[in-house]
Amino acid sequence: MSALPVVWTIAGSDNCSGAGIQADLKTFEMMGVHGCTVIAALTAQNTLKLFQVQPVSAKILTAQIEALRTDMPPRAIKIGMLGDVDSIHALVAELNTIQAYVVYDPVMIASTGGTLLSDKVMDFVKDKLLPRINLLTPNLEEAEKLSGIKIQSENDIRNAALKILDLGVRAVIIKGFQHNGHAYDYYQASGQNFFLTSPLRTTADARGTGCSFASICASAHALGMTDADAVVLAKAKINQAVRLAQNIGQGMRILTYEKSPPIPEDLPWLAQSIDFRRPEFPDCGKDLGFYPIVDSVAWLERLLPLGVRTAQLRIKNKSGSKLENEIAAAITLGKKYNCRLFINDYWQLAIKYQAYGVHLGQEDLADANMNTIAQAGLRLGLSTHSYEELARAHACRPSYIALGPIYHTTLKVMPFPPQGLQTLADWRRMLDYPLVAIGGITLERATEVMAAGADSIAVVSDITQNENPEDRARCWLKLFAQQKIEETKAA
Repeated sequence: MSALPVVWTIAGSDNCSGAGIQADLKTFEMMGVHGCTVIAALTAQNTLKLFQVQPVSAKILTAQIEALRTDMPPRAIKIGMLGDVDSIHALVAELNTIQAYVVYDPVMIASTGGTLLSDKVMDFVKDKLLPRINLLTPNLEEAEKLSGIKIQSENDIRNAALKILDLGVRAVIIKGFQHNGHAYDYYQASGQNFFLTSPLRTTADARGTGCSFASICASAHALGMTDADAVVLAKAKINQAVRLAQNIGQGMRILTYEKSPPIPEDLPWLAQSIDFRRPEFPDCGKDLGFYPIVDSVAWLERLLPLGVRTAQLRIKNKSGSKLENEIAAAITLGKKYNCRLFINDYWQLAIKYQAYGVHLGQEDLADANMNTIAQAGLRLGLSTHSYEELARAHACRPSYIALGPIYHTTLKVMPFPPQGLQTLADWRRMLDYPLVAIGGITLERATEVMAAGADSIAVVSDITQNENPEDRARCWLKLFAQQKIEETKAA
């Protein structure tokens, strides 16, 4: 068994375990990493009030870091509440000698009230610490202090994020902007920005959301995720933790950290503006079943008479009138056999010839007009390979979501590693859309893929490269028919 990734937390101790070091350790356990602690300050607080703060000396802070670095060097570091200028100076000196990804939650005010970082210390942080930070995770008030911009609009939050990047951080996510009944978190890095949106829910009475958000991001990076994937997962997990938070003391609720995946209501959606209006596509049912993907009408003519009722036409080698004629003929054939035929990429032609649906990859979303497709009454399927792509797909409310590759595939070069069955099962819990599994799936693997939660299995080479495609397709159809019988009996 491989060792767990090591993640450090450098933060304050919260003696009621609602925030700080204690919340970070619970978060690390939830995320499946090994957490180590460097205590930067001691606090006396409960769920009602902050009573006292005592920073540790620069000497003891350095000693804690040195003890860990020689034995358990980190893949990532989460920084939270810090102490005085001397200890922060010592921290910066240590960070400059450690090769690790650093997330900083610039804790300035405790959830229970009380200032945790003075203006003098904040100036030192901006000058010396921020240039070493990979991801900064301020709330709205903290972002206003760091940027000097009062955030009251989308333009304000964009400008504040750019001002913060000018301080030297590589990326920032500003949390907690509220507008029209929704909560928005804005992510900005060089060359990438987006809003994460969730329905507004009460978080003011829950402690430790900022600490845990940053800890999830650090853990996710240690596990190999990108910044964008990390912040999407963090938003979903915090929504989950707030939804499950408990009244343990007499004041603010304590977050509940579950290892199980979030559920659909926890998942944020990703868009480029707070004014994005989510389209909504017609239902295609969850019984999509066997879903072959082929590149010609000739293939459809072989498969549809067998009883294939879901298929995709993915043409890569035609253009102009030849392409249009092929798509038109395929749509006509699909209607003849009552097949749910999805046209890959060519959404304008799919609309023109009144296709059942269209399937798009992530690279197509920037150019495709989602509202036009929805208004035409077409179903929409979207490919996803990561949390970022999942949140972007969720913004469109598609008819189904495809996840892949489940296994290694040689069909095309993939920038994503195989997802595996556990990820498939996790996504089944997170989504209330029909879930299509794709990538490296053979008939022999189909049963375990369905058991993990796939509503449908998309197949390419297991049909098109088989010696007897028709017989292979019949076996696939028989498998799904048997699955449907078993589900009916279980119900």
